[in-house]
Amino acid sequence: MIIIIVPMVILQTVIGLAFMDRHWLSVTRRLSATVAQDISAIIDIINTYPQDADYDTIGRIAFERMQLDVDMQPKAPLPATMRRPFLSRFHDVFLEQLKRRIDRPLWLDTETNPSNIHVKIDLPQGILNIRLRTSLAYAANSHIFIVWMLGTAIVLLTIAIIFMRNQIKPIERLAEAAESFGMGRDLDFKPRGAREVRRAGYAFLEMKRRIERAMQQRTTMLNGVSHDLRTIITRFRLSLAIMEETTEIEDLRRDIDEMSRMLEAYLAFARDDDPTAIAVETDMNQFFEELRVDFDRSGHQISIRFEGDPLVMLRADDFKRCLTNLLANAVRYSKTIALTGERDHRWLSVHIDDDGPGIPSHQREEVFRPFVRLEEARTMDEGGSGLGLPIARDIARAHGGDLILSDSPLGGLRASVKIPV
Repeated sequence: MIIIIVPMVILQTVIGLAFMDRHWLSVTRRLSATVAQDISAIIDIINTYPQDADYDTIGRIAFERMQLDVDMQPKAPLPATMRRPFLSRFHDVFLEQLKRRIDRPLWLDTETNPSNIHVKIDLPQGILNIRLRTSLAYAANSHIFIVWMLGTAIVLLTIAIIFMRNQIKPIERLAEAAESFGMGRDLDFKPRGAREVRRAGYAFLEMKRRIERAMQQRTTMLNGVSHDLRTIITRFRLSLAIMEETTEIEDLRRDIDEMSRMLEAYLAFARDDDPTAIAVETDMNQFFEELRVDFDRSGHQISIRFEGDPLVMLRADDFKRCLTNLLANAVRYSKTIALTGERDHRWLSVHIDDDGPGIPSHQREEVFRPFVRLEEARTMDEGGSGLGLPIARDIARAHGGDLILSDSPLGGLRASVKIPV
């Protein structure tokens, strides 16, 4: 809108200050010169030709031919010079024209009655008193041009804004479609608007199809790989099962279990950024209760609390995996765990607090790197695969938000997930 309004305002300002000022001044100067010439002609007639005692004849001629109210008053001092009206350029222009054509002392009043002009001129015969309408010497119709100029400008601006809005709406719609696709929401989008905007819309749809096709191909490939690897691991298990139990066999069985967990963790990490997953309306109160029940079955007590409107659009399965990973980390290292959430008009915020040892502040970004475990001395069962937090953050960012670690009020670690709603 600024692109349209600012140039129009600048154009109107330039026209008003430059053209209108020059036009008004030129017309006013010409009208004032004409009236001054009429007054000068009356003075010449009075000085050249004999007049009747009360100057009725010259007064009649001036009124009928020149629309000037003229009468001769007895000789007397002219009134004191009036203060120049504030910002009255007309007064200066008219006075300049009178002095240029009349070489006599005179007095001018343009302020007492704005619709009339009063002039007194000191002549040998007496004081020539002249009254005339201001419109005879002043360009009083300039406002009509200004009204037309402003009126047409408003009409043009209105039309331009309407057309611009019609062009902007498809762009806004395209931005909404791209944002919704990034957050897993299926928005019905059809390219509209100007040719360039439609081309951008079709390019977005083609990109969206390519991404979905690539994700489907990757998922198919991962399913095939996981099936083949699981088949091999199953063979290992069967081979170990028919062997005699020894210390070496037990070690091999633990290695196979570790390999199986690593494989499952890697496949989960590789699948978690699937943009084809669709967001659905989810009741967060019920969502939190299901998480509490799941961990209660594992013997872990979790307190839950949610504030605000509980209905939120999100990828329920992915978001549950995100919170499950965070809660699994919490229950591994702490005893007291609190799951709280709040929703306002813009954001859904979920906090997981614990009373565990926490993570040093300088290492909180490092833990989001895949396969990074801060406690290398722990076994795989205790330390995990190093993919829980990276998966949780990727899911949060796939929803358009983020996952941040900070100090918890309970004394341990706080994991905060914040996504737009």
